[in-house]
Amino acid sequence: MRIDRLPLNSNIINFLKSEGYTKLYPPQNDAMKAGVLDGKSVMVSVPTASGKTLIAMLATLSHLSKNKSKVIYLTPLRALASEKFEEFKKLEKISGSKIKVAISTGDFDSKDNELDDADIIILTNETMDAMMTFQKSWIYEIGVVVSDEIHLIGDSGRGPTLEMILTRLKTGYVGKKPQIVALSATISNSSELAEWLDCKLVESEWRPVPLSEAVYSNHTITNQDRVEYEGNLDKKRETRHRNPAIGLGLDIVEDGAQSLIFTMTRSSAVAAATEAGKFVAKQLKKDELEELAKTSKTILPRETEDQTKLVKKLADAVRNGTAFHHAGLDQRCRTIIETEFKNGNIKMLTATPTLAAGVNLPARRVIISSVFRFGSNGNVPIPILEYKQMCGRAGRPQYDDEGESIIVAKGSPNQYLEHYVDGVPESLESQILGASSLRIHLLGLIATSSTFSAISEEKLNEFFSQTFGGLSDNKLGSKIANRLKELKMYDMITDDGGFKPTKFGQKVFWLRIDPKTAFDITAYLEDYVKGNKHTFGFLHMITNLPEFYPQFGLTGKLEEKMEEIHDNFKHEKLYTEQKLNHDWTKSLLILHYWIDGMTYSMMSDEFNAEPGDVFQIRQNTEHLAYITREIARFWKNQILVDELDTLRQRIRHGVPEKYLDLVKIKNVGRVRAKILHKYGFHDRIDLRKASFEKLAEIDKIGKTIAKSIKSQVEKVE
Repeated sequence: MRIDRLPLNSNIINFLKSEGYTKLYPPQNDAMKAGVLDGKSVMVSVPTASGKTLIAMLATLSHLSKNKSKVIYLTPLRALASEKFEEFKKLEKISGSKIKVAISTGDFDSKDNELDDADIIILTNETMDAMMTFQKSWIYEIGVVVSDEIHLIGDSGRGPTLEMILTRLKTGYVGKKPQIVALSATISNSSELAEWLDCKLVESEWRPVPLSEAVYSNHTITNQDRVEYEGNLDKKRETRHRNPAIGLGLDIVEDGAQSLIFTMTRSSAVAAATEAGKFVAKQLKKDELEELAKTSKTILPRETEDQTKLVKKLADAVRNGTAFHHAGLDQRCRTIIETEFKNGNIKMLTATPTLAAGVNLPARRVIISSVFRFGSNGNVPIPILEYKQMCGRAGRPQYDDEGESIIVAKGSPNQYLEHYVDGVPESLESQILGASSLRIHLLGLIATSSTFSAISEEKLNEFFSQTFGGLSDNKLGSKIANRLKELKMYDMITDDGGFKPTKFGQKVFWLRIDPKTAFDITAYLEDYVKGNKHTFGFLHMITNLPEFYPQFGLTGKLEEKMEEIHDNFKHEKLYTEQKLNHDWTKSLLILHYWIDGMTYSMMSDEFNAEPGDVFQIRQNTEHLAYITREIARFWKNQILVDELDTLRQRIRHGVPEKYLDLVKIKNVGRVRAKILHKYGFHDRIDLRKASFEKLAEIDKIGKTIAKSIKSQVEKVE
């Protein structure tokens, strides 16, 4: 179907044409036939890059042209939410539409009044869960819900929250049932998921760029049709590279296109990008190398203390036209890499598999260097669904006639072809009835449903029977009964003719944490000693909570270093009473030195901890420290509340307590705070007394920063 034949007004049609849309893809056409423009709920299960976003956009435009209610777009990742916000923000340009688009993810937040006024709101699943928890007024105005990457309902971490949101929406728990537009990768039980959501299923294997899936072994590539051709050979028919993944990538770069190599470890991603750069650079023109040299400089942080070996390796790789991408890089570096790869300046990108579920970075050829990943059970094969997500990145619309994914095999390719290339992705399984998840969501349901009267166990069973997991679980009643017993034991609910939250239960509900964790934290806090500091005890407790991540294990010399630190805190009762000495982690070590001001460079050298790792640890620890603080506040322990407030500031800024007054000043980070303290400026009062000229003379301060500091401290008494 042509775009101009859609039943939408001329201004919308003209806008779509201006964005380059002329004709619908087959899956998009199928969604129109399923009634998505008429308010029908649909679930679209199609491969990557098959036009799912346009289906959501057309449903949005059709709905808003007829109704005043809101459209909610849910995504599992903040980066993906940001990407969708940029796409949907363009709808504000439609002549005469007056559409307003807002976003709320925790990183990028529109103001509350902007969310109230917005027609389209982009949110992460976790943010939407919070909005429902706080019962924001606009949640009762939702007319359409787009749920992107809905197959992640099977993820043990993110899945239960998404499932709870969709259950509330589809049952009319927050008002009138909205139209649901569910977007999914290809899964084997998509019909079950569609039936649960009461959606019409739109299923297709069609892609805008046809995909060839293949396996490489000993210079031979065998595709899904069992057609064989050569790979990793240069024009002289000699091996292009001893590492087949690199050689297969270089084949495509020489042909003027981009390649993406998935490696199973960070170190192999770095090594492959570094090695490949030696060969890619030789194929680039002078102006391309000059442009890459400029980008390379932007990779390096301004402060030399923040430069790590990893970031320097990345800058060197970019200079040669390659790059690597993994969680050890901070968001600034990742954004630069993603932008330059999308723009075609970086020719070869190596990445860990997490990129496959993230932002859209297509390449002509995707190479999967191994289908094995090291886990708690040793090397195990990755799921078929994960493989399909990775190979789905092959093929750049508007650039390639065909995308190609290649698994690098050891030995015969037959098993790989049969299991992965010909295989069907695994069925999704609900995670909502796991003990931790069920405790959280039971308490949440009791807290939000018992404002006027207690909720019965029968009603709780009825609600959870409508979740995806509860549909076919014949042990649902006993699982709920067991979790209710735990909540009563934790003194978080009462059972008097039905269930209601206690004051403590209400507090834990607002904190959105496993009630068992909150109960355990309460027990830990009883071991505080008046007049003592409990910093290490807090950090030790937090890094051993089930909610803490990322968790890095201790090895070798780091265990010896931790033994030394342990000796320094033997007197701290809150620490020693935890009886968890064997549960020391590298994450605890990183935190201990981070709040003492250790630089990123030293973190990298000492602990092999990169800026991205430190950021994740900081962010999660600060959040859990806040939860601990709120529990201490509930039990009216002001001593621990004050101490936790200080600790949270130290975690946020990465400084000893003596620098805190300085780092709170805008433009004075941890590096400048250290320098100012060295020159005798310990707080704002000291800075107020100082002359502008004296401040301006200090290294890394200068006239501009000195002026900024003086303007901020003038009001200090």
